[in-house]
Amino acid sequence: MEYIAHIRESDQVIQTVAEHLLETRQLAEAFGDKIGIRHITGLAGMLHDLGKYTEEFQHYIRLAVQNPDNPPKRGSVDHSTAGGKLLYKLFHIQPQGAFDQQDFMNKALLSEVVGNAIISHHAYLQDFLDPTLESKFLDRVRDRELEEFDHAVSLFYEQVMEKSAFLRYVNQAGTELAHYMKREDKTDIELKMMFLSKFVFSALIDADRTNTRCFEENNAKNEKNSKAPMNRQQLFQTYYERLMERINDLQSGENADTTINLLRKQMSEQCEQFADKPSGIHTLSIPTGGGKTLASLRYALKHAVTFEKKHIIYVVPFTTIIEQNAQEVREIIRDDANLLEHHSNVVMNEVENIDGEDHELEDVVVNTHQKLKLAKDNWDSPIIFTTMVQFLNVFYADGSRNIRRLHNLSESVIIFDEVQKVPTHCISLFNQALNFLKTYASSSIVLCTATQPELDFVHNKLDIEPDTEMVHDLDHVIEKFKRVEIVDKATDDTLDTEKLANFVEQILADESSILVILNTKAVVKNLYHRLTEGNGTIPVYHLSTSMCPAHRNRILEEVKQHLEHKKPVVCISTQLIEAGVDISFDCVIRSLAGLDSIAQAAGRCNRHGRDGTKQVYVIDHEEEDLKRLKEIKIGKEITRKMFIDLKRDETCYGGNVLSAQAMEIYFKKYYTELETDLNYFIPQLRRNMTELLSANRRENTYYRSYYDEKGTILPLFLANCYKTAAEHFQVIEDHTTAIIVPYGDGDKEGKEIIADLNGQQSIEDLTSLLRRAQQFTINIFHYEKEQLDQNKALVSFLDGKILALTEGAYHDSYGLNLENDSPHGGFFI
Repeated sequence: MEYIAHIRESDQVIQTVAEHLLETRQLAEAFGDKIGIRHITGLAGMLHDLGKYTEEFQHYIRLAVQNPDNPPKRGSVDHSTAGGKLLYKLFHIQPQGAFDQQDFMNKALLSEVVGNAIISHHAYLQDFLDPTLESKFLDRVRDRELEEFDHAVSLFYEQVMEKSAFLRYVNQAGTELAHYMKREDKTDIELKMMFLSKFVFSALIDADRTNTRCFEENNAKNEKNSKAPMNRQQLFQTYYERLMERINDLQSGENADTTINLLRKQMSEQCEQFADKPSGIHTLSIPTGGGKTLASLRYALKHAVTFEKKHIIYVVPFTTIIEQNAQEVREIIRDDANLLEHHSNVVMNEVENIDGEDHELEDVVVNTHQKLKLAKDNWDSPIIFTTMVQFLNVFYADGSRNIRRLHNLSESVIIFDEVQKVPTHCISLFNQALNFLKTYASSSIVLCTATQPELDFVHNKLDIEPDTEMVHDLDHVIEKFKRVEIVDKATDDTLDTEKLANFVEQILADESSILVILNTKAVVKNLYHRLTEGNGTIPVYHLSTSMCPAHRNRILEEVKQHLEHKKPVVCISTQLIEAGVDISFDCVIRSLAGLDSIAQAAGRCNRHGRDGTKQVYVIDHEEEDLKRLKEIKIGKEITRKMFIDLKRDETCYGGNVLSAQAMEIYFKKYYTELETDLNYFIPQLRRNMTELLSANRRENTYYRSYYDEKGTILPLFLANCYKTAAEHFQVIEDHTTAIIVPYGDGDKEGKEIIADLNGQQSIEDLTSLLRRAQQFTINIFHYEKEQLDQNKALVSFLDGKILALTEGAYHDSYGLNLENDSPHGGFFI
């Protein structure tokens, strides 16, 4: 009898269980090789679908194919427990008589790490011990009865790997685990095991889905063989040569010998020299306007070629715009196919758990849900631009779509642009993830910003290198880049929208271009309406995250055209314009906020220093509601006190509120004020997330409570709450949903993407469509979604997994229109 793993939809060809397990193992081994654990990840790949070797599952899969219109109940057959149960029975139950205690502990740990990945591969890593003092892991691998278990194991040894060879394979995995554990760093065992568990899970998820996708698309049995392997070093060398062509053109062009351009050249050369140093965590503190994008790319490409890195990944703040930097790099490398922009997850979270169990959606015949699951991007591109939200989701968010990408963060150069924007409640989690990538995953980390936060000041410190700064003589560079005067108009007065509008109109008498940056979308929109109503000659533009990336990009291009031709223009924006946007105004008005935000806003004024010294006015907008914006509110109050200090003593902070000294003091005060938030406190559980993920037994409250209640110790070496932590994790505390909007210029692309979602696509076409859709996506809060539902402004596609706006719910000037009454029926202008 042939035991079937999958049946291809197009021609009803089968993939046997043995084929799928061996091919998944091969892919998983390649992924595990990146951190020296090929047999550990291979073990997960080889055992994950062991439970398909049962009569019950074979009946299930044939019945599903024979009755596509009335298939058996989804997940009615458990096939993912068997592999974890085999490992538990073989290696976790302590043998009688003489035995090697160290070997037993090693194999038991291995069975927990790999077994958890296997039983969870249609959901998320299970808790070893949850807050109710139950162990879902033990429920599955120890307590659940599987009637055909012995039969399945017998077939596995017969068709996949003979038992003695399997035991040798496990021994090799155990040796890898021992080497992993002995790596010299200060990480606690539970933290090491947490990251190892997540890496193994990532490798398994990607290997399983990649093999399934290749089978479904009738590709070669292994994706590595479906096309010639890409030579990343050769590719990066080509990109480096193209970058140097651009740099040489800039350095020989007009104004190349100005003070600022000479400093840019020096800093760029220092970045190249630094690329010869071994991988680690480094800082790049180029002042705003100092050529940070080109200098960091120069470092990344040179370092990638020298140390054989596989990816260059730019991570930008979740509040900023990434299109400009991505487009700049795309133009330099002259290669669109190998650069991925990953803004957000267009597909809504898949809910693969039914009644709290791991009930799988079987890919017996690939349906809409399965196509979406297989189409999600795994970050295998050579160059990737993504956001801080997506980066942190890879490590900590629930579901399998994010963690699938984790293994591709290894052997990479990862550049965090504007790293000071890491959400405060995620600081410890961020630091721990970076320490893992440096120590275990052979990645090089660059913290890139003009306002370096004190990430080694907090309790869970960043393992940063000594002499880590790439730029020499930083204080001198900052002084030479001084192009603006900060004018404090915030400590003595407040302004409402009307007064602020009058102030803007007053400045327009002397300056032709003004940027106004405010703290909330509501006041940005109000000021925009007030200025457009009262000003009929000077163009006024609106920018916020209520607009999709393609829309924001178009607005920025129009604003730049006005600036380049020295025509009057006013732009009103949220803080998204403060990072990653190469733009320069004659004057900037910034609502009082954290000192880092003031510095970033100043970087949008007189950016190239061609007009002497220009003014950046700091005001206090009395209509801003910051009740739900705790970090902005605290940063604002610390900055206010520092401004008051300078009024009393002009020599305070080196006489400059934007000095390196001032910034260091600001961040230490800021993190001290928010100390209780740094470890991601979960109010519902009254626990920090860092405790749930990696507390050792002495500090694990649930472990101690288990002993007190049961009168026995938990019979596991690990006791952490991976699933519970993931369920409570949100980078942005107010959960958002991605919505595709019908935006577009001449080609109406957003509207066309929405129309195409109604059609039938292959997995490859759907992958391309979802990538394109990211340029036409906004994220909305729950209350906004409810209002849009009430106003009949949402439509759903692909079984409700993707949402889109109706045309009337998107305005051509400011984006999202909750009332769904846009007079343009959209914005096609």
